[in-house]
Amino acid sequence: MSVLGGNLVNFLMYLLVAIPLMMLGIFIFIHTTSYNEFAIMKKGGDVSDFCHVDAAMAASYDLGGKIIGLAIVIASAIFHSVTIFDLAIWGIIGIIFEVFVFCLFRLLAPIKVTEEIPKGNVAVGIFSAALSLSSSLIMSALIS
Repeated sequence: MSVLGGNLVNFLMYLLVAIPLMMLGIFIFIHTTSYNEFAIMKKGGDVSDFCHVDAAMAASYDLGGKIIGLAIVIASAIFHSVTIFDLAIWGIIGIIFEVFVFCLFRLLAPIKVTEEIPKGNVAVGIFSAALSLSSSLIMSALIS
């Protein structure tokens, strides 16, 4: 097999592990909140009610930050893994700790995060996204 063919097979094998890891992380994040992010974002198209628009922005910042954070951790796991099994283990560990950080944030924050985002508190959504991104950068460095 040529070098290009071997690299393509390797790419596909890692992709077939990375995509389900991302889907698993998103699934877990969606089910750790008491609200439905996608339903809130769908209502955000109703510009006649600015509360819906703000709630959609807050939910999209929050979920978007979590998704980018997951991608950073999984990318680091791909970069530093020696085998597919190594990628799967570090990817799962990364997902667990990303969820743990969000749960810790909900527990320690002086406000009720899961109540503020559906109410349209965009600042909470942005702060949650920043927390997800910063914790994922730290975790991705720890994977190395």
